[in-house]
Amino acid sequence: MAEVHQLLGPLLLARSAIDRSALQRDDTEWLDRAWNDPATRVLIIEEGRTLVRRTGDETEIVYFSPDETPPGPRYLLGVDSRQIAYFAVSAPLPGVASRGVDHTDPRQIRALPPLGTGDLEDGRAVPAGLRQVGVLLGDRDAGLMVYAVALEAWHATHAFCPRCGGRTEVRAGGHVRVCPADGGQHFPRVDPAVIMLVHDGDDRCLLARGPQWPEGRFSVLAGFVEPGESLEHAVIREVAEEVGVPVTGPRYLGSQPWPFPRSLMLGFFARAVATELTLDPQEIAEARWYSRAELAAALRAGEVRLPPEVSIARRLIETWYGERLTGDW
Repeated sequence: MAEVHQLLGPLLLARSAIDRSALQRDDTEWLDRAWNDPATRVLIIEEGRTLVRRTGDETEIVYFSPDETPPGPRYLLGVDSRQIAYFAVSAPLPGVASRGVDHTDPRQIRALPPLGTGDLEDGRAVPAGLRQVGVLLGDRDAGLMVYAVALEAWHATHAFCPRCGGRTEVRAGGHVRVCPADGGQHFPRVDPAVIMLVHDGDDRCLLARGPQWPEGRFSVLAGFVEPGESLEHAVIREVAEEVGVPVTGPRYLGSQPWPFPRSLMLGFFARAVATELTLDPQEIAEARWYSRAELAAALRAGEVRLPPEVSIARRLIETWYGERLTGDW
């Protein structure tokens, strides 16, 4: 297999077009001015969903002015090149009834397929989660929605001090929670996870199916980095634990946030030293080696479905294959 130096295609949740304005987060006067500026744009976020609207071939987030925004915790997202400030507010979406689906919970959002342009009525604002519309959004909106989803999920699960149990207060434009009792500062949590395409050095890659997935749904292997562990060691350990295959030469190719609820996915290729499989049944229900021709045939026959385009897993598979593929989950 020829050495690969970069991923094929963009990582759709790793895009951004704003300055995060970290220096303004502690400037309460600046934050107040920005919030009271009618030009400021607000993204309303509710359990991982926001409102989007398709106009022709473009799909964009529906932004509100501060005066139009319902009350709720607000988080500074940044400033664009025109010096327009962007905030997220955690509040019920205007005119939308809750469907009881938490779009920050990976167990619930797996059942929600990505939306295509044709699935959205032209000119109508509809609620949608990041996994549904991340492919459709432009750089600015994709970056802002990832950011807002991640902050909302962190605040929802870190309202209390882990030391004393007291309720914490939001500071720094939503980027710090402070315990008024002990003064402790708590910052947004990110969980690093390695995700790796294992290949045999020739023409085969390893794809697997989790026990909770339906027949035909395959992806690459992945797992969380443990305390005191390097990324490379995590790749080697996770592959050995899940499928019993020793690998060598982990090679980093890129990363993207996966805020379901707080992962950062770090993508690797790794070469198998041996190819015999010994599966951990709690983690892996099925794993197979595929040549490029076998994978193409399985996709045409509908026997294999790949992760959605919004995922780094899809980019790793397409990079190994050498071109874009069809056949989403």
